[in-house]
Formats: sequence, C-alpha cells, structure tokens
Amino acid sequence: MTSIDVAGRTRTYTAVTPEDGDFKRVLLVFHGSKQNGAAFRRFSGNAFDRLSDTAVVYLDGYRKNWNDARAASAFPARAENIDDVAFAERVADRVADGRPVYAAGFSNGGAMVIRLLHERPDLLAGGAVISAQQPAPDNFLLPDAPVVAKPVLLFHGTKDRIVPYGGGEMARWAQFAFKVGGAMLSAPETAAYFAQRNGITAPPLTVDLPHRGGRTTVSRTDYRQDGRAPVTLYTVHGGGHTVPGEKPSPALMGRTGSDVHAAEAIEELF
Repeated sequence: MTSIDVAGRTRTYTAVTPEDGDFKRVLLVFHGSKQNGAAFRRFSGNAFDRLSDTAVVYLDGYRKNWNDARAASAFPARAENIDDVAFAERVADRVADGRPVYAAGFSNGGAMVIRLLHERPDLLAGGAVISAQQPAPDNFLLPDAPVVAKPVLLFHGTKDRIVPYGGGEMARWAQFAFKVGGAMLSAPETAAYFAQRNGITAPPLTVDLPHRGGRTTVSRTDYRQDGRAPVTLYTVHGGGHTVPGEKPSPALMGRTGSDVHAAEAIEELF
C-alpha cells in the first residue's frame, strides 16, 4: 500500500504491476461502498490483477466510499466534501508517467467513474462501469459538464436488488444502508446516454453470448459507428449486484454472471 497527500489529507492505494515492471497502460479501480481496494480484489477474485501489460491501481475510498456524481449521495465522502477527483488525478500522474489511463468501478465506484468521465474526461482513455448507472437529470451533480467522447463499458444484472437494472430509486432499505438516494436512468438508458454523448446515431445491435454454464445468461448490446467511441452494455440476465467473472459473489448479492468476465471485457477495451 502506498500513501499520497491530496489537499492535506493522506490517501492510500495499491498498485499491482507486471513482474518485469513494464506496462503500457494504467487501470484505476474504484471499489464499491463499504469496501476498500483489498476487499474489492478479494470480491472480484483478483481477476483484474492478471490484466496484461497493465498497472492496476486499487484506490481506497474515504471511509470506504466515494464522492460520486449523484446529487443525493450522503456518504461521508460527500458530507465532508472529499476531493476524490483530485485523488484520481494525483495517482494517475504518479503511476502513469504519460501512459493511457482507464478507470473501472463497481457500484459506488462505478458512479465515481461516471463522475470522472464527465468532470475529467481528459484524464481517461475510457471507462468501465459495473452495477452503476447515470444519475437522472435532477440527481446529477454535473449537468453542465463538457461533452467529450470516450469508450464506455457497462455491466449490469437484471436482478440487482441494490441498483435496479430498470433505474429509478434504490429500495428504501438500500438507501438507508448505503446512505444514498435519488433516481437513476436504467442500464439500457445509461448505455444510450453515453452513445448519444459519443455522437452515435446508428441503432444498437444486441447478441446473446455463448452460455458457459450457471443460472445466468448474458446479452451484449453494442453502440458502434465509424469514427465514434463505442459503448457496450453487458446485461446479465438473472444476475445480481456483482462483478461478472469466475468468482461467485456472496449469495446476498445475487447471482454472478460467468458468460462474460468483466476483466476480460475491459482488456478488450484496451
């Protein structure tokens, strides 16, 4: 674990680099609420550690959460106005040394990636959002953010009980437990939102992925157009609030999709 000073506050992160120390890009990883970087590594089965030619940097949120883009957030990071954007900037500057920087986040961390895509698009070459959605207009902190096209990957389970696939507000128990509220777009609306930002006017194409086994299936919806940054939504049918991949999440989080592995899909994004 490495410490860094950000606006007079000590923040921490863990960088996992290839054995030979050589890498072509940096992936900033933002954990979910009530986690830290180490917990997310376990939660995801260390799958991101194995990305080739990549320095994977797990950032630790303030009191296990992030100051994300939702106006109705009430996390400690929001209540204390923690500058997580500056934290991401400082870590990227220190680790990347001019290499491309991508960001991936789960849940609250995915909402943090959405904030970075709007507030600091110049920092990122692309983003991956897992189990999180674009806030509805009246719940969005950055309505006047500049529109800068970036490739975006989205992953969401249709049986997510914490961040509903169909959008709207989280269940009351989840709002209380996670200290966040406000409405969100649905997962398909979020994909369409980023496609529109990227200037894509062609209709999306949806295909079903080969079934690897288990009790979930996955469809992939691509927004693609020549000369435009692509957007892809992986819908995990029957999946919960999880990171798709080999390692099943705890049962209370719902089923984990195995027909797509988030880490592998992010590697394709590179």
